[in-house]
Amino acid sequence: MTTPAQWRSSRAVGLGPGGAYDARELPADPLLLEETVEKHHVFGSVTPSQKRDMVQALKRRGHTVAMTGDGVNDVLALKEADLGIAMDTASPATKAVARLVLLDGRFDRLPAVVAEGRRAISNIERVSMVFLSKTVYITVISLTFALLLWPFPYLPRQMSVLDGLTIGLPAFFLALQPSAQRYEPGFLKRSLAFSVPAGVCGALCVLAVSLYARSAAPGSAEATQPAAVITLALVASWILVTASRPLTWMKTLILAGMYAGLALLFTVPPAKEFFRLDWPPPDLLAVSVTVAVGGSLVIEAIRYFQWRLAGRSAD
Repeated sequence: MTTPAQWRSSRAVGLGPGGAYDARELPADPLLLEETVEKHHVFGSVTPSQKRDMVQALKRRGHTVAMTGDGVNDVLALKEADLGIAMDTASPATKAVARLVLLDGRFDRLPAVVAEGRRAISNIERVSMVFLSKTVYITVISLTFALLLWPFPYLPRQMSVLDGLTIGLPAFFLALQPSAQRYEPGFLKRSLAFSVPAGVCGALCVLAVSLYARSAAPGSAEATQPAAVITLALVASWILVTASRPLTWMKTLILAGMYAGLALLFTVPPAKEFFRLDWPPPDLLAVSVTVAVGGSLVIEAIRYFQWRLAGRSAD
């Protein structure tokens, strides 16, 4: 049984106000049990079944529950918890049901474990938004141009370098960046809520520029291709910028490298010749940049409303 001295020690380390609750007086009613575990932070004389019931009560309240233990009396609660943590000195049964075993038995390892999990989940969500957006706009562009019987506005080599500069290389480095953002349910819903409208927006921008190019210079694929590349490069790069927030100095450096690579495609003669990227006529170039800026503003609005609906900060 927990002693008064232990109760005072628990308060000293910040486990909650007030004294400990004697688990022998825990209510059997599930709703009353939920209220009790919400109001109190320290419990004494808890049986194995009560530990399990307390974990279940917290989960019903919407909490993500972690449970630590080293004895067989903790097995029931460890199995019910979202994250069961066992000591290396724990019984074999306890370690068998735990999802994480502290090999050196040190609790100070847990903040680093949590930080690594948050980094992985947050970066996977960020990278998935970029890749799903690319899938959407390429699918829409392909279907639209096929239905209109228009030639595809990109050469394979042009699409390859665009994918590499706006998705592949930046996403690789962004996936390794630290992140302390807490996990929130709804990963796929959030990714699709941004990726689908952003991808459609990118496709519409390319379609608008292609329509103008065909009307201004019918049959001139040489002018249409660079204009389409500029438009998609600017829109896709802004999708990456949007998905990379909040920005840090390292992310800013990665994004700056992406823009530098895109600029080199149109300025270095060997790259221009290989990728067939001569500058389009001034009027078509102005239309391409204007449409891309407008599309970027739409993507910014999509992101803003998505995060507002989710109740999160847009920065």
